Amino acid sequence: MKKLKDYVFPLILLILILLAWEFLIPYFKVPHYILPRLSKTLKALFTQRELLYKHSLVTLGEAILGLSISVVIGILCALSIYLWRNVGKTLYPIIIFSQTIPIIALSPIMVMWFGYTIWSKVAVVVLFCFFPIVISTLDGLNGVDKDLEDVLKALGGSKFQIFFKLHVNSVLPNFLSSFKIAATYSISGATIGEWLGAERGLGIYIKRAAGMLQSEAVFAGVLVLSFLGLMLFSIGFLLEKILLKYRRGIKGDNYEIKKS
Repeated sequence: MKKLKDYVFPLILLILILLAWEFLIPYFKVPHYILPRLSKTLKALFTQRELLYKHSLVTLGEAILGLSISVVIGILCALSIYLWRNVGKTLYPIIIFSQTIPIIALSPIMVMWFGYTIWSKVAVVVLFCFFPIVISTLDGLNGVDKDLEDVLKALGGSKFQIFFKLHVNSVLPNFLSSFKIAATYSISGATIGEWLGAERGLGIYIKRAAGMLQSEAVFAGVLVLSFLGLMLFSIGFLLEKILLKYRRGIKGDNYEIKKS
């Protein structure tokens, strides 16, 4: 019952927003090409479900591929900066500088380099996603307890053992938090990449619908994009629950062993 009460107010707010969307638009005589009613948006969502499904698979594939590459690049960059000081002095400013340039300004360059293939969209996703992973992972590595690291070294732990027993466990919460952020960014990156040049995907679907003033189709595409972002965020949330629970279990077992 306590868990159900936690969802009552968000559910009430959502219902009020949906009712306002449906009934206040005709009341204030808002033109349909500016903001269509909820019922018309849901109708477009249903009538174009097959087309939306095909386009959503393309966008989701680009987002997942770009997110996966971002995770690899982000972890490697964070480890390189942490382990090798000279590399960090060179690489860290470049990473910061890459984020001072608006990503949408770099998107046409990606299209020129990779053409209208999937890789131009994946490159935009990587530009969106790798930065939070690098920064959060690096913060987690820098936050490792140095005294505990010295104790493990004194007890004869190898560098490999110390890294996986101490560093990985310490950095896991930071990495998972950044992964959830990057997961939502990945859909935005894929969509922007499709706007600038694509044959398939929700981005180009929305662009074409907007060009024909089909506002119901535009909002239907936006709803699907929101659902995809929420789905990827939920995957990160579930990973966080599972891995951090496992991490706490390991800590508890170690504590019991020490105590005994």
